[in-house]
Amino acid sequence: MDEQPQPIAVARVLEALARGELAVEASMPYSSNYTLLVTVEHEGLQLLGVYKPRRGERPLWDFPHGTLYRREAAAYLVSEALGFGLVPPTVVRDGPYGVGMVQLFIANDEESHLFTMLKEGGYEQEIRRLCALDCLINNADRKSGHCLKGLDGRLWAIDHGICFHHEPKLRTVLWDFVGQPLPEDVVQALCGLRARLDTGDGFVEALGSLLEKAELRALRRRLDRLIDTGIYPPPGPGPNVPWPPV
Repeated sequence: MDEQPQPIAVARVLEALARGELAVEASMPYSSNYTLLVTVEHEGLQLLGVYKPRRGERPLWDFPHGTLYRREAAAYLVSEALGFGLVPPTVVRDGPYGVGMVQLFIANDEESHLFTMLKEGGYEQEIRRLCALDCLINNADRKSGHCLKGLDGRLWAIDHGICFHHEPKLRTVLWDFVGQPLPEDVVQALCGLRARLDTGDGFVEALGSLLEKAELRALRRRLDRLIDTGIYPPPGPGPNVPWPPV
């Protein structure tokens, strides 16, 4: 029998993404911002990554220009701090077209997305965690196609460039759990995150380098509200669903 490849430690993936040599392979289709597929080579390890340079960001009226790449990295940090593991490893670094974010490319089933995984079943825990994450980071663009089904069947969430606004802007196709209690594991994860924010550590410093102070204060308010109410919140000021939904 052929031996199965061993998983690569996340720390090594992050080091490669941050320090490896980038080579642009192709421009990725269906992206509103400049998005490039790159190979990353570092100390004998070769990976595929997604590179989104700041200079390729399309200006938005409600988000500060040139900040989307930092929000992608912040979403990864928050997902990891919660222990959810939903966002692929993501770093901020310089590249062929200047500073931007580089994220591990996830080989995936191109016929699958959030709606198909909801229908398929077996993703209840991951989807409830994803819904809580989106409420916390104020995701303004949770389309169904922004969820990938990895070739190993794992659910991954991508495209977090328009998150963390200090004003309510939650737009998502995932309103299935409004008013329902947050699962106990989600509540525990949120409480753990609040303790880290109160204590202050490397995570807090890293998050502070990516977001503005007003955005950090708004993140804390949303976190406290989720913990205090213990439920998935209802929609706020519209529009509440992104277009197109997939």
